[in-house]
Order: sequence, then C-alpha cells, then structure tokens
Amino acid sequence: MSFRPSLVLHKKLSSASRSWLSRQSRDPYVKQRNASPTAYRSRSAFKLLELDSSWGSFLSKKDMRAVVDLGAAPGGWSQVVAEKLGWIDVSAPDFDDELVYGLPPGHGASDETKIDEFNSWSSKAGRGVIVSVDLLPMMPIPGVHTIQMDFLAPQAEATVKAALATPENPSGMADIILSDMAANFSGYKPRDVESSLNICHSVFEFAKDNLRVRDMSQGALKGHRGGTLLLKHFAHPLLQDFRKQFLEPNFHAVQYIKPASSRAESAEGYWLCRGWNGLKS
Repeated sequence: MSFRPSLVLHKKLSSASRSWLSRQSRDPYVKQRNASPTAYRSRSAFKLLELDSSWGSFLSKKDMRAVVDLGAAPGGWSQVVAEKLGWIDVSAPDFDDELVYGLPPGHGASDETKIDEFNSWSSKAGRGVIVSVDLLPMMPIPGVHTIQMDFLAPQAEATVKAALATPENPSGMADIILSDMAANFSGYKPRDVESSLNICHSVFEFAKDNLRVRDMSQGALKGHRGGTLLLKHFAHPLLQDFRKQFLEPNFHAVQYIKPASSRAESAEGYWLCRGWNGLKS
C-alpha cells in the first residue's frame, strides 16, 4: 500500500491528514507490515510480537492453549496468536473478503451475537483455542473463533467459555487474556485518562472470572503457572493506583512495558501480568 497520494489529492487534504500520511510513509513498522507475508491487519501486531519475544515467549508456552483477545478488531493480535499456536501458514494468503459470517448451533448466544463459523479453517493444524471478541465485525482468521458482541454483556462470559471449552479444558478458562483496547481520543486529557481507566477496570472484571488460577500445589511440573493478562493503558497516576490496587495483589508478577514499536510520543504502555492468583479479598 502506498501512502503517497497524487498531487491533486494531496492538495485537497487537511494539514493534519498530510502530516499523518507523511508519518505513515516513514514508519518502519508500517513498511514492515506491508511487506510481511502474514499481511498483519494492524501495525499493533508488531507490538505483540515484540512483547512476546522480549518477555519469555509467553504466547508459545506449552501449557498456554486457551487465548482470549478482547477488542480484537481488525484482528492483528489474533493473527499473531494464531501464528504462534501454529494455525497460520505464512505462505498461505489471508481469507477472501467475500466470506460471510454465520452463527453455529449450540452456542446459546442471542440473536445479536455473531460467531464466525469459519473459525476452524486452516491450511495447517494448530493447537489450542483462540477466541476474539469485538463489537465490530472481523474477517475470519484461521484457528480463531470470532465473536461479535460486547465482552461486558451478560451472556459474554458463557459464550466465551463455550468457545474455549475442549476435552482438555472443560472449564473453558483462559490461559491468556489480551487487551489492546483504547477509546477514541477526545484531546481533553482528564476525559482520555478516565476512558483508559474505565477500560482497564472492565478488562479486569472480565479477567477475574475467566483467567485460570495459579496452582503450584502439585509442584512446578504438574501445577499451572496461572493465567496471563496483557493490558494496554495510558500513563497517569490514576492508572498507577489501579495497578497497585488491582493487579499487583492478584498476580504473581506485574511488569510495565513500553515496546519500541510504540510511538515515542504516545503515552501508551502495557502491563504484563503473569500468574493469576485469584481475586484477593
């Protein structure tokens, strides 16, 4: 994809649009995305690749077989997970845009919920289950169950658990929950901070009931290290209070990370929370 519009179009653009196009044309991750055989759907896919590579390949651990991607559209992070779990063959093209969505029977979802019926398609067999949830529709991704609904809706938990449930994971609990969500910026900092904080609270509410609990009672070999939460946020003292009150008491380890692929001028960062201990009263 070229980010160099024609001279006529360029003259019609606002200064902000011209500035954005100029930044995109220089961005090495945008260029890498366009050249990648995986054809990642978003630039943010490289953030997840970097986070996974720099922090112990948490997406590739053998006991990580159930992954939930919240606010997943357009699907860049889900593509990365599908690739890590072996569902995507990088030499194969992505789905045809003409595929349509359907609702498979037996999920117990409402008429407003759409679940991708093409989720099992893949040119190769991977492992585990990936569930992507978003209010917006997503084109199918090999190995990914795509659920179009609000993850805070009353039926969301049951729908996600049903999609995650397998003979090896009958409880439908998640080993990893990912959230790269952010509200649209208003430009008014107090409102933007509040939006980021609200998203963090919402994701934590979902995670506390759906992450697998750390259990080392049978030793390191047979026990479970506990679920992992990767949560995007924007730097502010109120968000640090959230970390201290909700994340640090309930996870074995919490790290703040700002990947190199995150733009320097952005206040975004990620908390990598590992070893869910269960909610502490």
